[in-house]
Amino acid sequence: MRHRLLALTQGDPAGIGPELSLMAWMLREQRQLPVFAYLGNAAALQDLADRMGFAVPVRSVGWEEAEAVFGEALPVISIESAAPAVSGRPDPANAAGVIEAIERGVAAVEAGLAAALVTNPIAKSVLYAAGFSHPGHTEFLAELAGRGRKAVPRPVMMIWSEALAVVPVTIHVPLSVVPALLTTELIVETGQIVAADLARRFGISRPRLALSGLNPHAGEGGALGGEDDAVVAPAVERLRALGIEASGPYPADTMFHERARAGYDVALAMYHDQALIPIKTIAFDEGVNATLGLPFIRTSPDHGTAFDIAGKGVARPDSLCAALRLAARMTQAEMEARA
Repeated sequence: MRHRLLALTQGDPAGIGPELSLMAWMLREQRQLPVFAYLGNAAALQDLADRMGFAVPVRSVGWEEAEAVFGEALPVISIESAAPAVSGRPDPANAAGVIEAIERGVAAVEAGLAAALVTNPIAKSVLYAAGFSHPGHTEFLAELAGRGRKAVPRPVMMIWSEALAVVPVTIHVPLSVVPALLTTELIVETGQIVAADLARRFGISRPRLALSGLNPHAGEGGALGGEDDAVVAPAVERLRALGIEASGPYPADTMFHERARAGYDVALAMYHDQALIPIKTIAFDEGVNATLGLPFIRTSPDHGTAFDIAGKGVARPDSLCAALRLAARMTQAEMEARA
C-alpha cells in the first residue's frame, strides 16, 4: 500500500477548490504538506494556473507516477470535462466530472493506490440539477463505501482544529425537528463511532467525550426542558457503561472557553449551530471536516465553493492545507495502531 500519497478531488471546478489546490502545491514546503495527487481536468487546471499567474507545472500522470513527480509538478489524475470550467460560473454539465473525481478517489484509496481522501467543496445545488440523488457529499461517500459490503457505514461529521474538535449529533435539519430526532440511541451510536476513530486514527487511547445539553443550562433540572434528563444524561451513562470516558450533559454556553476545552478531546453537541458556531469562532480559517465512521480516511476544508470569489486570487488555502496535514496525520496514527 502507498502510505504517503493523498487523493485530492477537484470539487466543483468553478469554485475555489482548483485554485486552492494550486496554492497548496506552491506552499508544499513552507507548510510541510504531504504528497497529493489532484483528480480533475489537467488542461483546465494548467490554464487556471497560467491565468492566475501561479508558477505551477501541471502533469497528467497515473497513480504509480504521482509521488515521484510531486516535487517538480502537481500530479493530476486527469478527468475529462463536458464543458469549460469558468471560475464563479457553475455548470451542471460538469457534474459528471465532479462525481467521477469522488468515485475514482474512493476507488484509489480502497485499492491502496492512495492513503486517504481529501475532498474539495462541491455545490449540491449544481449536482441536483444534473440528477444527483444524494443529500450531500458525505452521504455519497458512505454509499460508495458500502458497495460490496453488507451494510452502508454511518458517517459522523467532526469539525477539527488544534484548539477544538466538535461533533454535531444532528446536522442539517431544521431546529424545530431536533428534539424529535434526538434519541439516546442516536447519541450513543455517535459517541461510539467518535471514540473508536479517535483511538484508531488520532492516537488517543482513551478519548474524552463531553456532551452538551440540548436546552439552555442543560435543562436546569427540567425547568427549561426535559430532554437533557430524559435523553442526553442516559446516553452519557450508557457510553460510560461501554467503557467510553463520557461526561455531561453540560450547558453549551460554558463548554467552549479555554479552560473547559482542556477537559475533553471532543465535544458532542446536540445540533448543528451549537457545534459549529464555537469552532468557526475559534478556528475559522483552520477548521477541517473529518468524516468518522468510514472504512477509509476522508477530510475536507471546512468551507464551501465560494463562487463569488473564485478565480480572483483572494481565497485562503489554510483550511485545505490543514485538511491535507490532518489526513496524513490520521493515516500515520492508523498505521501505528495496526502495528
